This record gives sequence, structure tokens and C-alpha cells, in this order.
Amino acid sequence: MRYMKNNGGRRRRDDDPLSGVANLFDVAMVFALGVIVMLLMYLSLPEVLTKTDITIVKNPGQPNMEVIVKSGEQIKKLDMQNETVQKEIVGEVGTIYRTKEGGMVFVPAGK
Repeated sequence: MRYMKNNGGRRRRDDDPLSGVANLFDVAMVFALGVIVMLLMYLSLPEVLTKTDITIVKNPGQPNMEVIVKSGEQIKKLDMQNETVQKEIVGEVGTIYRTKEGGMVFVPAGK
């Protein structure tokens, strides 16, 4: 009969003091995700969340220039080096011409 005893409509909670922490963790994760999305929107980078391919150049022309390339779901940071590399040239691919309007035209070699 002790299980049928009425205790004023109140249910006895578990004796675990950390039982409410799980709900706080869920709330914190939702809040953190919201902060990340808002930060990307503030920086005008919503493309990072989509499948579009983007390239970001930070500090162009400076010694500490960084190039970040997103292709599909893969994000790579390219290391820029301030060195001159000499390679042997084995052939010509084509020629690039600049137009008066500021555009460029590529003409393949041999055409």
C-alpha cells in the first residue's frame, strides 16, 4: 500500500542532481549554433554553409596573404610562399589578351 500513498500530487524526482544539466547542455548547443550562423551572416559569408564553391583571399598582395578555397564540402587553406621557383617550360598553352572594356580573351596556341 505504500506505493498507492498520495503525496499531495507531487511526483518524486530522481535523486540525481545532474538530471537537469542535460537540458541546459541542449540549450547551450542551440545557442552556440545560432551564434555561429549569425557570425557568418555578419561577415557576409553565408556561402560557407551552402554547397557553392568559393575562394577567399585575405590580405591580398601582403606577405601574410592567405587563400581559403571551399570546394563542395571540403575547405582548404593554401600556404602562400614569398619565393621564386624556377621550372623548365616545355610548351605554350595560349595567349591572353585584355580588351578595352577590361575583359580578357584567351586564345589557345595553334589557332
